Amino acid sequence: MAIKPGMGRKTSSKNPPILSHEFVIQNHADIISCVAMVFVVALMDETTSPFASAFISLHHNVTGEEPSRENPQGKPFSYVAGIKDYCAIFFYTLTCIIMHAIIQEYVLDKISKRLHLSKFKLTRFNESGQLIVFYVFSFLMGANIISREGYMNRFALLWNQYPDHPMTFLHKLFFIIQMAYYLHMLPELYFQKVKKEDQQAIIIHSISGFSAICLAYTFSFHRIALVLLTLHYLGEIVSHIIQLIGVFDREEKFVSVRFFNNSSFVFVRFTTMVIAVLVLYYGIPMEYTKRANVALIGLMVLQGYLIYSFTTEELRATREAQREAKLIQQQQHSKKPKAVKEKAKKKKESDLPEADQSPSPVKSKVK
Repeated sequence: MAIKPGMGRKTSSKNPPILSHEFVIQNHADIISCVAMVFVVALMDETTSPFASAFISLHHNVTGEEPSRENPQGKPFSYVAGIKDYCAIFFYTLTCIIMHAIIQEYVLDKISKRLHLSKFKLTRFNESGQLIVFYVFSFLMGANIISREGYMNRFALLWNQYPDHPMTFLHKLFFIIQMAYYLHMLPELYFQKVKKEDQQAIIIHSISGFSAICLAYTFSFHRIALVLLTLHYLGEIVSHIIQLIGVFDREEKFVSVRFFNNSSFVFVRFTTMVIAVLVLYYGIPMEYTKRANVALIGLMVLQGYLIYSFTTEELRATREAQREAKLIQQQQHSKKPKAVKEKAKKKKESDLPEADQSPSPVKSKVK
C-alpha cells in the first residue's frame, strides 16, 4: 500500500511510472521499509550478522558483562562515542523517515481532512504536528534518563570525571535518535515536495541541530547536552501547542495564550545560559578549559540567534496585528458617514408632507 503524500501534495488516480520521481515520492515509505528490512533479515544470518549489527546495535561499549551463572543480572553496559555510531545513525534515519510517513498518513492527514484548512494553515499544522510528536518523545526520554542518572539531585555529575564519563544504553540511544531525526529532515524536503522558498528555514534547522548535537556528543559534553536538549524541547512543546491553537482558533479567542509562549521562551533561554556558565566555565577541569570555552561561546551564539529569531517573529506578528486593526478601523469609519447621510436623508423626507415624500417601491407598484 502506497503512503499518501503529505504537505501540499496532490494525489493522482493514475499509477506513475516505476522509478519516476512521483513514484518514489508516493511510495518512499514502502521503499525505505524494504531497505530497513534488509538489515533486519541480515541480522538473522551468521555470515551477514556482523555487518547488519553495525547498523542496528549500539557499539563502543567500555564496561559491562553479559548475564552468566555467577552473575545472572550481569553488569550494565557503558558506551563512548565512536565511528560505528554513524552506521547506526544511518539506520535510525531510515526509521525516522518511515515514522514521519506513518504519522502523516494515519494521524495528521485524517485530522486535516475534517478541518478544511487553508494551504498556509495546513502547512503550519503538518509542521507543528510532526515536531510535537518528536519533541514530546524526546522530552519524556530525556527526563527519564535525567531521573535515572540523578543529574538534578547531584548537579556535579554534569562535569565530574570529564571527559571520561561513559554513557548508559538509553543515554547513547537518545543521541543516536536525535542526530538521525535532524538528518532525516533533508530528504523529507524531496519526499514532501517542500517549496524552494520554505526550504531554507528547514535546512538551517536540520544542519544546525545535527551539528550542535554531533559536536556535543563527540567531545563528551553529552551530559550537559542531554539536560539542555530536554529543557529546550519543553519550550518547543509549548511553542508548537500554541501554534496549533492558532490554527484551530479561527475566531482568535485564544490570542492571550501567546503570553505563555513568551514566558516559556524567556525561562528556557535564561535557564540554559545559567546552566551552561556553571558547567562549562566553572565546572569543567582546568586542563579542558579551552575546549569548554569554545563550547560555551558556541552555545551563547546559538542562544543569541534563537533570541533574535524569536524577537523578529514577535515584532512581525505585532505589526501584522496592528495593520489588520487599522484596516478594520478604517473600514468602520468609512461606513459611518454613509450611515449618517442615509439617516439624515430619511429624516429630511419624513419632515415633508406625505404627498411630497418619495413613494416606496411597493406603493408605486400597487398604483
